[in-house]
Amino acid sequence: MSYKILSVGGSIIIPKTGFDVGFLKKFRQLIFSQVKKGDKFVLVVGGGATCRAYQNALTQVIKLPNRQLHWLGIYTTWFNAEFVKLLFSGQYVYESVIKNPSKKIVTNKSIIIAGGWKPGFSTDTDSILLAKQFGAKEVINLSNIDYVYDKDPNKFANAKKIEKISWKDFRKNIVGYKWLPGKNSPFDPIASGLAEKFGLRVAIMNGNNLTEVKKALEGRGFKGTVIE
Repeated sequence: MSYKILSVGGSIIIPKTGFDVGFLKKFRQLIFSQVKKGDKFVLVVGGGATCRAYQNALTQVIKLPNRQLHWLGIYTTWFNAEFVKLLFSGQYVYESVIKNPSKKIVTNKSIIIAGGWKPGFSTDTDSILLAKQFGAKEVINLSNIDYVYDKDPNKFANAKKIEKISWKDFRKNIVGYKWLPGKNSPFDPIASGLAEKFGLRVAIMNGNNLTEVKKALEGRGFKGTVIE
C-alpha cells in the first residue's frame, strides 16, 4: 500500500489561540487507528501563524530579502514537524524529519514526518513532490477552512464555496502563479502548477473536523474542495 500524503497546515497543529491538547490527542488517535488498519502516512507540517508571527515582527524592525524571510519560515516548519514527530513517538514513526522531498526515503515505518525544504515555495509543494516520490495520486490538505471560496468569505458576504474545480481555473482565478514567503492561500501556486503537471488530485478541507478527515482518509465523500 502506498503512503497517503497529508499537508498539515501549521494552523491545525498550533492555531493562533495556542495548542488544543484535546484536538491533538484525537488527531493522534485517528492516525494511529488508520495505521492499525494498514494505512501509511506522510505528514508534511507547515509553519502557520507561528511562521507569520516571526516574519511580521522581523519586517517591522528591519527590511530583509524575501529569501531570508523564507528561511525563517522554513525553520518554523522544522520545529513544528519535530513536535509532530514526538507526538507520534513509538514503533510507527520514522526517526528523522524529512527536510528534502527529492531525497529517496526507504523505510518500513508507517508514519513519516516532513517539514519545509528550501526558499521558493511552501510545504504544499513539498507534499506534491513527496506524493510523486511515493506514487500517491492525491494530497489531502488539512487547513482551517471548510472549502475554497471564489473570494475571501471574511470580506465578501456573497462569496461562494467551491466543491470541485480544475487546476486551470484554480490557478487562474483563485491562487495565481506567484508565491511569496508567508503568503496565506488555499494552496501554494507553485504546488498547484506541479500538481497539474503530475496529474494529482488535491483535497482541501478543514483539518479540525476529524469526522470529515476520517471520511477522506477512507475514500468516502467528505466536506471540502477537490481540485484535479
